[in-house]
Amino acid sequence: MFYMSIIHNLEYFHSAHFIEDLPEDLGHEIAFAGRSNAGKSSAINTLANHNRLAYVSKQPGRTQLINFFQMRYGINNKIVDLPGYGYAKVNVNTKKHWDIVLPYYLQKRKSLIGLIIVMDIRHALTKLDEQMIEWFLPTQKPIHILLTKADKLSRNQAQKEVNKFTKKIEACNFNGNITYQTFSSLKKTGLDDVEEIFLEWLPSLG
Repeated sequence: MFYMSIIHNLEYFHSAHFIEDLPEDLGHEIAFAGRSNAGKSSAINTLANHNRLAYVSKQPGRTQLINFFQMRYGINNKIVDLPGYGYAKVNVNTKKHWDIVLPYYLQKRKSLIGLIIVMDIRHALTKLDEQMIEWFLPTQKPIHILLTKADKLSRNQAQKEVNKFTKKIEACNFNGNITYQTFSSLKKTGLDDVEEIFLEWLPSLG
């Protein structure tokens, strides 16, 4: 299918630590966020069909930059890999820094058209996940949640976790466009659904 090549041709573009390091606010960006060790980097690598595009570490919390990847199709269309959050060993100054930079990027970035939040299906919708959603909801832009590591559960177990997640997110009464799906980087399941989201969100490709 045509849209497969949209994901498979990502190229590294830029990294930012401070607000002033962000590239020019042009085009369209889809950002990936997620709790440390939830499988965010693995998901990006799988979608891009690239083993090391986004750094994968056995030690969580290693992504401490905002990393931009250029899409080959469309003008100035990018995937943005945000620093993982919720890692216990991050020092206080680092946490304070990202508590300023991440909300700024999520709320002020005009080219940001949607947010993909990666959650481990076994530990989905933590308080920090809720905070990330609440930071982004005022923009009225869509959120799509990947319930990752579904391969670690049986089909019945995965469905039970999805049902639990559905009840939890409904109880939060989020007023916004939030969708979700199961995903496995290892088994490569759920890729087509994510790519359909890309097509829906990117006006130059839809």
